[in-house]
Amino acid sequence: MFVLTRPSSARRYDRRMNDAVDLFLAQWARERPDLDVSPMAIIGRTGRLQQILGRRIGDLLAEEGLERWEFDVLATLRRAGAPYRLTGRDLVRMTMVGSSAMTNRVDRLVKRDLVHREVDPDNRRRVLVGLTDEGLATVDRVVEGHVAGEAVLLEGLDPDEQERLVGLLRKLLLSLGDGAPE
Repeated sequence: MFVLTRPSSARRYDRRMNDAVDLFLAQWARERPDLDVSPMAIIGRTGRLQQILGRRIGDLLAEEGLERWEFDVLATLRRAGAPYRLTGRDLVRMTMVGSSAMTNRVDRLVKRDLVHREVDPDNRRRVLVGLTDEGLATVDRVVEGHVAGEAVLLEGLDPDEQERLVGLLRKLLLSLGDGAPE
């Protein structure tokens, strides 16, 4: 447990009651007591959560034969609703990857027969990317385990804590300009 001492603000670290970020903060407080490192408490934890949760979700998806990026593309197309297709530009916007990376991803998913490309009937200059029957079946099967796995990862928080965390994270994301894509 952190114990603030005055006047140096040095913190003691107790391994039984603290996470790795607490250790880092205690080390900074000891080495640079003149710095307010409190922002690191949030930024460090969100970074560590991203690594830990990303790795665990990746492991769950690997059991289904998918990589995270594959699931992201398939899930984005599935969320678009029937007929489960988007332009390449919309896929890029919705997944926040570059167009060349998306082209590579779509190429790989086409080879696996999970998506297909077709000319947009409303604008022959555009290409649509859509789920194949196999892609639709895959994403529908995998998303159930994915959601269940995410719920297990959040069991350390009760429902009220989860709801408060959702609100705080949303507020922070919006303050950083991360609104929903149009």
